[in-house]
Amino acid sequence: MEKKLHEGHRQRVKTRYLTEGLDAFEDHQVLEMLLFFCIPMKDTNELSHKMIREFGSLAGLFEADPKDICNRCGVSENTAILVSLTPSLARRYFKGKWGDKPNINSSSKAGEYAVSLFAGRIYEAFFVVCLDSQNRVNHAALVHEGTLNEVPVYPRLIVELVLRHQANSVILAHNHPSGSMNPSQDDIEITKKITSALEPISVKVIDHIIVAGDNYMSFKERKLI
Repeated sequence: MEKKLHEGHRQRVKTRYLTEGLDAFEDHQVLEMLLFFCIPMKDTNELSHKMIREFGSLAGLFEADPKDICNRCGVSENTAILVSLTPSLARRYFKGKWGDKPNINSSSKAGEYAVSLFAGRIYEAFFVVCLDSQNRVNHAALVHEGTLNEVPVYPRLIVELVLRHQANSVILAHNHPSGSMNPSQDDIEITKKITSALEPISVKVIDHIIVAGDNYMSFKERKLI
């Protein structure tokens, strides 16, 4: 009897998703349905509430380390891995949407592309986007991922990267997990250092994008570059 109740509930949730889409779901309902695919024949509603409470939000749960999810929520490794895959899958999805060599021919496109690179990243990270002579992306390299508020960037390594990928120009991009889009003095200084380091090989830094969540700030638009 209990088995039939679970089956009926799960089918109703799936049918609702197929007819209404995920936008109409509350966060715990999204997680509840996701857990269907790794926890068979068990009520996942209560567990979904518990997991979200434990990490403060659905996003916080998705961004958590799988070992932490196992330890704090009492779930299996398979469950923790499935849940923590979400941010990486989102980035892979955005990468596929942009295509193989997207044309980044404006600051707005540079900002939108940069936002897709940082989806789900909880630590500050620094990317160098290498462009060819038609402003198409040759390669987007994660140069460094650091603590919540510090990313050391080494201009010499960026020069080597740019030469390896035969860049005609580059866009720098990093995120501010704090949510602020204002550039720090360090952000401005590192931009100048990288620009100077690339000048001898005739590669221009055409923009530096700071990402905060789904928003961005362009050095070029602010006339900082």
